[in-house]
Order: sequence, then structure tokens, then C-alpha cells
Amino acid sequence: MQSTTFADLGLSSKVQSAIDDAGYTIPTPIQAEAIPVALTGRDVLGIAQTGTGKTASFTLPMISRLETGRARARMPRSLILAPTRELAAQVAQSFEKYGVNHKLNLALLIGGVSMDEQSKKLDRGVDVLIATPGRLIDHFQRGRVMLMGVEILVIDEADRMLDMGFIPDIEKICKLLPPKRQTLFFSATMPPEITRLVDQFMKTPERIEVAKPATTAKTITQRFKFCPESDDWAKREILREIIRDADLKNAIIFCNRKRDVAILEKSLTKHGFNAGCLHGDMDQRSRMETLDKFRSGEILLLAASDVAARGLDIPDVSHVFNFDLPKQSEDYVHRIGRTGRAGKEGAAFSLVTIEELGRLGDIEKITGDAVEWVGDEPTDEDREAATSRKRRRGGGGRGRSASTRSGSSSSGGDARRDRESGDRETRSRGGERRRSGRRSEPKVVQPETVAGADLAPVSDVAQPGSEQPTMKAESQARGGRSNRQGNGDRKQSARNNSADKETNRNTRGRSSSRKRAEVGENGEAIRAPAAGFADNIPAFLRRPVKRPSSKSTAKSESADASTDASKQDAEVTAD
Repeated sequence: MQSTTFADLGLSSKVQSAIDDAGYTIPTPIQAEAIPVALTGRDVLGIAQTGTGKTASFTLPMISRLETGRARARMPRSLILAPTRELAAQVAQSFEKYGVNHKLNLALLIGGVSMDEQSKKLDRGVDVLIATPGRLIDHFQRGRVMLMGVEILVIDEADRMLDMGFIPDIEKICKLLPPKRQTLFFSATMPPEITRLVDQFMKTPERIEVAKPATTAKTITQRFKFCPESDDWAKREILREIIRDADLKNAIIFCNRKRDVAILEKSLTKHGFNAGCLHGDMDQRSRMETLDKFRSGEILLLAASDVAARGLDIPDVSHVFNFDLPKQSEDYVHRIGRTGRAGKEGAAFSLVTIEELGRLGDIEKITGDAVEWVGDEPTDEDREAATSRKRRRGGGGRGRSASTRSGSSSSGGDARRDRESGDRETRSRGGERRRSGRRSEPKVVQPETVAGADLAPVSDVAQPGSEQPTMKAESQARGGRSNRQGNGDRKQSARNNSADKETNRNTRGRSSSRKRAEVGENGEAIRAPAAGFADNIPAFLRRPVKRPSSKSTAKSESADASTDASKQDAEVTAD
């Protein structure tokens, strides 16, 4: 069969010249089939594994079709949606490389960059708009971009869009576009949600599938290393040994968590390796600088999260290491697809702990290859322990020691946790003994000795006919006795205060009124109400207390004085 060249695909002379300058002559299968269809203006649904050249499959025909026409302010002629900032920036680089002979205006709308600078480019008019969904919607809601002039729509890495939760944003954007347009849709897999999106927004697309979805390239050598210990420090030690023994040019090391990426990068640097890191918490400038250094060879080892697993075209990556096995088997395919690209040889090593043994079955199904171990393989006891641990804990956790292969079914980590639990319980009991000064025993509190009060026995408050009171009855009885005791204390305190205040003539009216409030007409003390909701009423909501004015006080004093004088006169008369 005669191989197809780029000259046979029908591209314009300017685009063909740029391809020749870049040194490419033979297109990949997805490029050979997708480019001729895209040049006709039909919708294209491209399904191909990562690393097969999908980016050039839509950039080359787009440049050829955009040669004629003029861009208008805030109305882009074409739109490319990418799931991550790095992938969007990479697509922009492809347009700059293949569009070197054209005067196409390009704008890149991604997070982490000033929106004002992006708005200025949109105001001048752009032929190609490359954006992430969130930043594009933000600009649209601010009125800085209008989408009714889009002629070509490209959705790249659609399955990654689904994983990142961008499908609602994609639907919103597609409804803002004119119905008469060309849509190019590229994905490595076709889950049901992506199929529904294709049926909704594409018109009789040409389906181009050049490889089985989510399969690994045959140029990648895959190896797995079993780690008996699940602790991260032990895995890092094994990883360093593999790196020293491997004849690598550069490598990407994937972790599941951003926190582990930073820790791994510091550990590698501490042990003398030339390493950098890339994860989602880094600002955009740092991420781009790190990628440029890795591409140029200034950084040899790149510890990264899954932000670098999709679509990034980094040439000549010799090795990929999985410090953690991904939770989804599709992510494993995309991770190791960073090496062995464009027909080149590559190697992938994955560290597997006892908790991760259960994920190997899904990886074998999706890759179609059996697991090939480096060094000691996990024993049947390890697999049984992994199955039982997954059944007990739902898959296990990180940072715990795995079982040693000594024939014992219980893991060393479980035994250590049991000992620690026992030690904590022993220390707790010892502390209670030291605080009590004697052996801790249940203490029975007699009701007669509570707070030193002379209380009635519990049986006095029991319900008639019951032999022993319930705990609720006992609590109510104690509460009633406490209230009676508190009332008695309050009455005694009120009497003492009244007796002290009677000696002061300036406060005679106030003390007498307070005394009248607490002593009834028959001379018996009025029981103070128990503390309740009314005591918590703020001061500004309470009913104001009428206080005697200075005039009324003077009248009261004069009346008291006249009364005393009349009494003295009566006594003199009687004498």
C-alpha cells in the first residue's frame, strides 16, 4: 500500500510550505483521514488514542479555510475549546507554527492571565479564538465577545471535558453559536454523555476512528513494580532506584494528589535529581515556565498531577512513571501516552502497592496486555490481603504499611494500629487511676449528700405504686429540691439586704419598695420564680421600673417626719 503524504491531502500551498519547513512529510492515520473531510466543510467526529496527532488534524484544515475572509471586532471567526490551560496554549503554538505564512489574528482566553489584555485582542478582531470554557463564558457575560460569527467550532479532548465537569458549559456555548457552522469533535473515548452531545450539536458527522478507543501505543514498553510497603517514603526510595537504573533522557512522574506532587519534587531535588513540578495550584506563569524548561531539557524529571496527562505534546519523553496508579483505567492510558509519541519508543513504569492490586484488572482489560512485573511479584497472600482489605475499608487508604509476605494474613499496619489503640486505652485508664488515687470504680452518689443540702430521699418523689423511681423522676426531684434551696437562699439574701438598707434614710423609699415586693401583706416571703426564659430577656425589652422622683422622695420624707412628730406629741401627751 502506497503511503499518503501531506501533499496529497489538498491543503493550500502556504500551509504545505509551513509543513515542509517543520520537517513533516507523512501524516498520521487520523490526519490522513480527517484533513480531507474537514477541508470540505463537513462535521468530523475523530476518535483516536492520545499521541496520534489529533491537533494537526484540525489546525491544518482550519488555516486553509480561514485564508479568505476578515475578522471583525469581538466576533471571532473560529472557536477552539480545550479542557486545560496547557492544552489550549499548545494548540495556540500549533497555529503559530503552521500559520507562519498567514496573517491570522489569534487570541488565547485562559485563566491566570489578565482579562484586560485578552479583551484588547478581542476588540481588534480575531480569526482564531482558543479558550477554556470557564474563561470564555466569563468574557461573554461581560459583553466582551460575541459568538454569532463563528464559522468553525472545534472541541478537543471531549472525554477530558466530561471528566472535568465542563459538559454543561459546552452545551451553553454551543447554544450561543450560529446553527450553520462546521463542528470538529475529537476524543479518545466515547462515553454515553459524549455520544449524546454529538447527537445534539453535530449534523451527520463523518466518523473517523483509526484505533480502538483508549488503547495504548505498541511502541510503549509497560512495566510494573510491586511495593510491599505502602508508605510514601518507601515508594520514593524504590522510584529513585528505578530512575538510577533506567537509561532515561527525561521523564514525567504522575501522582494522584497535588500535595504529593510537591513533596515528591522536593524529595527528588534533595537527593540530587534535576526535578520540577506541575499541578493545578500553581499560577499560570509558573506552569508555563516549568513546561518550557522541561521541553528545553533544563528540567529532566517533571513530577505532575493529571493536569499534564491529557493532550500535552512534549517531544522525546523517554519515560513515564506512575508514582500512584490512577483510579480510572482511562487515565492510565493518557498518562503513559506522554511517551512513545509519533512512532517513537517509550517506557512506562508503575509502582503498585497492595491497596492498588485491585486496579490492575481494569488496566489489563483496557490495554489488552498482561501485567509484566519487574522484580518480585505479589504473592497469593498479598492478593488475598488486598481483597479482604478492600472489602473491609472500601479500597484502603494511603500511608499505611502493607502486609509483609511472611505467611501472616493480618498486615503489619493493622497489628501496629491495634497496639496503638491498646496503648491509648491503657494510658487513658492509667490517667483515671492517677487522678482518682485508687482503683477506678463506679461512684454512687447518694441524694442526701448532694451539695451538702438536707434533701429528701429519692423515694419521696417516686410515683405512687412504683418500687424504684426512674432516672427522669430522680432528675426532676433533684431539680425541684435545687429550686427550693435556691429560693430559700434568695429570700434570706433579700432579708439581709433590706435590713442593711433600712439604716440609710436616703434609700428608705427604695428599700421599702423592694421589701414590699418580696414580702406579702401577711408578712410571708413571696417565693421567687425559678430561672427561666424571662431571665434572658435583654434589658432594653424589659418593662421599665418606676423609680421615685426627687419630689416624691421629698414628700415621702416630709410625711415621715410629720408622722414621727405626731407620734412624739402623742407620747408627750400620754406621759
